[in-house]
Amino acid sequence: MIMDGGIAGAGEMDEAARLELRAGLLNRRSFLVGSALGIGALGLAGCATSGGMSLAEAQRLYGPVPDEKFPIPAVDVSKIDPKFYRRTVRYDSKEAAGTIIVDPHNHYVYRIEDGGNATRYGASVGRAGFLWSGDAYVGRKAEWATWTPPKEMIQRQPEAAKYAGGMPGGLDNPLGARTLYLYQNGRYTLYTIYSTRVAQSIGTGVSSGCIGLLSQDMIHLYEQTPVQTKVVVLPA
Repeated sequence: MIMDGGIAGAGEMDEAARLELRAGLLNRRSFLVGSALGIGALGLAGCATSGGMSLAEAQRLYGPVPDEKFPIPAVDVSKIDPKFYRRTVRYDSKEAAGTIIVDPHNHYVYRIEDGGNATRYGASVGRAGFLWSGDAYVGRKAEWATWTPPKEMIQRQPEAAKYAGGMPGGLDNPLGARTLYLYQNGRYTLYTIYSTRVAQSIGTGVSSGCIGLLSQDMIHLYEQTPVQTKVVVLPA
């Protein structure tokens, strides 16, 4: 997905949400070869530290965010499996605190914390044929980024042509409130972690390779993630 002169990841918009859930928004190339080295040595294992979150707690956690440039509405948490609610878990890893671990097989994103813990977020991941794994880093960040569909998507979905000149940031923008762009060796990988308001996408494979977090979770992760943060994407 072209964004501000570059390529960006999938997200959601009201009229495109159905497309995202059906087939994903992006046409992507494979992740750069050779980046998977060292993953096997991580020795990763995640497990919950406490019982499940109540519905009332989830409604508070995923409530409205009125102070944003574009106020974000509350999430309909009834559309999400409770196992995908944000929570702190035990997570054994050799990676430094702050590292982001993407686990597409289980539809989770982890932020490594001190003391053998991690913050775990439920995620939507790439559909079959668009998955990759390897090491990367956050090369840049954006809030309410402009989205421009790639030519391949316009050919596949002509209704996207009206955004060929770019779609300004906003609630209906596919990139959502926050975007982390993943790089490797100084080059953009075409892979992003982005915000979505499509609650029912969490825990599914719907995009063309990107990772979507609920807007409230993405803002939480974004605020703690500086440029150059390491990101490890595990094999699916």
